Amino acid sequence: MTLPPPSRSLVETLIRQSLYAQLGRETSTLTAAPTLVVNSSARHMHLTQENVEILFGKGAQLTVHKWLYQEGQFASGQTVTLVGPRDRIIPNLRILGPCRNLTQIELAYTDSIYLGINVPVRASGDIKGSAGGVVIGPKGVVEMKEGIIRAARHVHMSPADAAFYGVKAGQHMTLLVEAEKCSTRFDDLLVRVDPSFKLEVHIDTDEANCCDLARAKRCELIRS
Repeated sequence: MTLPPPSRSLVETLIRQSLYAQLGRETSTLTAAPTLVVNSSARHMHLTQENVEILFGKGAQLTVHKWLYQEGQFASGQTVTLVGPRDRIIPNLRILGPCRNLTQIELAYTDSIYLGINVPVRASGDIKGSAGGVVIGPKGVVEMKEGIIRAARHVHMSPADAAFYGVKAGQHMTLLVEAEKCSTRFDDLLVRVDPSFKLEVHIDTDEANCCDLARAKRCELIRS
């Protein structure tokens, strides 16, 4: 019987362990891969405090509806309506908190087709020259000249996670998702590193549906 070849990530892990052993360094932290979480990021909006008050009233604060996987991040109890150039709307667009230093909306490609806007694929925060729209809240309206993007698929990592995989912030990896009779490979997964991050991949709802993420049997990160 011919055994299947080992995965690239396993080979890389074994090589790193061998190198550390030769250097006399501790390898116990490298013997087990960190727990990988892959989540579908549904359409949502980030707001500045100024725009929170425009949409929800002076002195308004975002309230916690549900805590998210990343420490301190939450889906708020507040939602808005997004209006596109064809006067088509996306109601109940969820606001994520806490507030940020810019206002940004993240949509899936299907959403952009429905609204009739050209939404560029960007890293979060890179909104210059992106699409705009009108956002309606219970107390006011925000006209966005830019800020609507399709968030580039990405992975959140702590420095320890990045060291394990041998990558740095700004580099790219590959995500392999295996579901029943369906294996999907996502390249160009942007690496984001911060001491506050837990290991988590974010893909949008279109990507999650195409790989049958809800029934995935295995997800693996591979260094590109």
